[in-house]
Amino acid sequence: MKAIIVSDLHIGSRYFLYQDFKRFLGNISEDHELILNGDIIDNPNAKLKPSHQRTLDLIEQVSYRQKVVWVQGNHDNGCIPRGFGRVHFKHLHTIEHKLLITHGHDFDEIMPRNQAFIKAFKLMHDLRVKLGARPVHVANYAKKWEILYKVLRKNVMMNAVNCAMENGYEAVTCGHTHYPEDRIFNGIRYLNTGSWTEFPVFYLLVTAEEMALKKMDDSFGS
Repeated sequence: MKAIIVSDLHIGSRYFLYQDFKRFLGNISEDHELILNGDIIDNPNAKLKPSHQRTLDLIEQVSYRQKVVWVQGNHDNGCIPRGFGRVHFKHLHTIEHKLLITHGHDFDEIMPRNQAFIKAFKLMHDLRVKLGARPVHVANYAKKWEILYKVLRKNVMMNAVNCAMENGYEAVTCGHTHYPEDRIFNGIRYLNTGSWTEFPVFYLLVTAEEMALKKMDDSFGS
């Protein structure tokens, strides 16, 4: 099979690169399965502005011509738009025993245990903006705290790899951390598709011949 995997669109967020994602959708060949690996919606309870609602409508349209799987993330968990085309909603997805596909928030032991710090962190971010700094997605701001951010990324990776290993998968792909990477850890390949809230944006291409993390403008291949 052929598949295109993306994560962390955060539709509804001011930082969602909707024009680029619209162009991306238009370039996906119909013989590829589209897998949306979590945090597709930023806030299920917020009303979407028209340009972002059109993105959801486009995803629905795509589902009528090819398979679309929506893996639930922590932001959009439980969000299932009523009558949403032929989209398959799942907690996780697999490609044979080749690849485990899961958003990654279930492997995150850092943020759930540090809610007080996260609230303080967000307050500092909001204060920066009030003082005149350019607004950025909170996840992007978090990358300035390099040591803590590395701990978060490693925690998600290690737990994801352990899960893949225990269940006999060759590789695992996540989102959640907003940090694209392709690594081998304990003999298991770990891939993260980053996010669509900052450039560059990435997707994971899976075919019978390869599994490759690519930038948006890279060719989908044959």
